[in-house]
Amino acid sequence: MSVFKGGVRAIRACNLSAGVWVGIFLASGAFAQKTLTWEDAKRELRATNPTLLAQQIEVQQSRTNEITAYLRPNPDLTVSVDQLTFLPSESVFRPFTDALPFVGGSYLIERRHKRDLRRQSARAGTSISVSELADEERNLLFDLRGAFILVLQNKAVLALARDSLGYYDRVLDVSRDRLRAGDIAEIDFKRLELQRLQFETDVESARVNLQTAKIQLRALLNDRTALDQLEVTGRFDFTETIPALDGLRQTATENRPDLRAAQQAVQKAEVDHRLAIANGSTDPTIGWNVARDPPIRAFVGFSVTIPIRMFDRNQGEKERTRLDIERQRRLVEGTRIQVLSDVESAFESVQSSLRLLRPYRVHYLEEAAEVRETIWFSYQSGEASLLEFLQAQQDYRQVYLSYLNLVGSYLTAVNQLNLAVGLEVVP
Repeated sequence: MSVFKGGVRAIRACNLSAGVWVGIFLASGAFAQKTLTWEDAKRELRATNPTLLAQQIEVQQSRTNEITAYLRPNPDLTVSVDQLTFLPSESVFRPFTDALPFVGGSYLIERRHKRDLRRQSARAGTSISVSELADEERNLLFDLRGAFILVLQNKAVLALARDSLGYYDRVLDVSRDRLRAGDIAEIDFKRLELQRLQFETDVESARVNLQTAKIQLRALLNDRTALDQLEVTGRFDFTETIPALDGLRQTATENRPDLRAAQQAVQKAEVDHRLAIANGSTDPTIGWNVARDPPIRAFVGFSVTIPIRMFDRNQGEKERTRLDIERQRRLVEGTRIQVLSDVESAFESVQSSLRLLRPYRVHYLEEAAEVRETIWFSYQSGEASLLEFLQAQQDYRQVYLSYLNLVGSYLTAVNQLNLAVGLEVVP
């Protein structure tokens, strides 16, 4: 009997311990909730996105090319021994008796600043890599903000769907009381109940869309947070304060990293052309040597080797680099035209979204709510039909959903404008 009681006490202790661990686990899950603002998302993208990190490594690789480009030529050293004697003289084997030791060296002297030009070319390549990194970050921030906006939009749609469902449940509660009192027919109440299915479908669809948007956002951040524990907060609204188009054009031409990279490519092409011309010049090689002529005499010698350039074997490279300068200049003009076109298109998209949104803020939203409440009051008093009430409810949901979609379109257009300008000109 005592053994049985001891076993019961042990089981109770285990259950208590398990309960404690479950409580700790649930508490840790609560603390694992992660809320992202837009600034948090940007910082996390720069710190964790694999594509961006790979591009940063490429910049580091480009900087190592500067070290290689500025290296000096290595000197040559020659050591030799000549006239070794392998036939014995007077029955004595002395192979080094008549040996002629020789030590010599040479060094190539690079003319026309070849070494400096190689470093300038490598540095120009690094500058291009830095600009390409900035352009990659610009495009990734555009994708990130698009996913961020999509999460905020689907959150707002889900809140609207839940609010509409809650409102409709209150309508059903009132209608159920009226059914008991005999104010409405049972068939009308059933039609009201069937309409609730649409609201439930809207809630579930909005929830799935929100989860999908979070998955896209999480993939860009290389995050492993559970979807239910990932929260996004930010402003989901529109503002009419948009910079002037002329200022946006100027800002874009000064800040777009792809345009800057194209301009830097012109500078690199010019340096490469100068390097090609310098590589066509003759580089002398200076040499020296020290030798001994047995038994005592020794001598020192100097030499200069100059290649005879009967044929210029660098003509093709000179012409290629000259043509590359012109090609890069044309690419700069094409990129500049594309930059201005992107800015104008994005600006018009923002203006179009604003023109559509203003009437909603002025009267459409208030009118939709007012019509719904008026028809609901009229339906309760018997002055409006069930069909009219359902239509009013449908109109209210459609107006607010259209408004949320327009706000999402506006924020997407603003995101496109920031991408076109190269800066976050509209927060």
